[in-house]
Amino acid sequence: MALLQATLPAAAATLVVTPGQGLAEALRRAADGDVIELAAGDYRGEVGVIEQKRLTLRGVLHDVGGRPVLHAAGRHAEGKAILVVRQGEVQIENIEFRGSRVPDGNGAGIRFERGRLTVLNCAIFDNQNGILTANTADAELTVRDSEFGQAPQGMKLPHLLYVGSIARFTLSGSRLGGGAQGHLVKSRARVSEVRNNQLVDGPGGQAAYELEFPNGGDVTVVGNVIGQSAGTSNPALVSYGAEGYGAGPHSLVLSDNTLVNGASRTAVFVRVRGASPPPSLRVVDNRLYGPGDPGAALPADGNRQLPLSALPASSR
Repeated sequence: MALLQATLPAAAATLVVTPGQGLAEALRRAADGDVIELAAGDYRGEVGVIEQKRLTLRGVLHDVGGRPVLHAAGRHAEGKAILVVRQGEVQIENIEFRGSRVPDGNGAGIRFERGRLTVLNCAIFDNQNGILTANTADAELTVRDSEFGQAPQGMKLPHLLYVGSIARFTLSGSRLGGGAQGHLVKSRARVSEVRNNQLVDGPGGQAAYELEFPNGGDVTVVGNVIGQSAGTSNPALVSYGAEGYGAGPHSLVLSDNTLVNGASRTAVFVRVRGASPPPSLRVVDNRLYGPGDPGAALPADGNRQLPLSALPASSR
């Protein structure tokens, strides 16, 4: 019995942090499996690194004070981000990240290096990259019910969400818009699932691709609204394989999406780079609004091209 008790894990603790109390110190003190709760309010220059094998970092929402907001305010962790996730199984909930700038131009709200990271109900604005991952072959990133925007102008290709060469990436129920030269979403993951999001650059947006998979991969894109702004720097909305294909398999399923070209010039709605052997394509039942070349969205496969004036208000 004594041996059994000695091997049982200690009960998880909940550490509560308020603005000015020191998020970095709480991250140093937390043990594997603990929960850190951030009270609503503005946290200025409070950056840090998550080293634990398991951790939940949760913002406590308040009816009056809103959510906790981590402002970089000129600071960064390791020259990378407001928050660096080093390893393990980590969940981040109900937190806003703003203003990350670092000398190499790749400052992120969240820099994810390895392990499994889940981001829930977060807001990520005005960062050189919203979320940026490393190229770790077995890492997995899940983003749900979150919002990204306000890419800074005049900087090195700010992407709202840039996924490196990881195992799996899942994006669902989220809103991305307000890009600047970079992309709304760029994923090099071996498996990418993008479902039921609003990827609409919006008025004043200048994003290039709205959705790019530069090295192909096993990709599923279903039930999204994907909208290019009048100020786009690239005519393609969805791009697959533009930088060449890596090791396979390579397949693209793109179905039941609404793709909108808000620019006056001709768009390419779905651009797929040729290869030998060619990637497996299933591009079906999508709605294309505005002027443009359907690309891989062939009318014979149930894809319909319609005038911009026919676009429902709910998709604008």
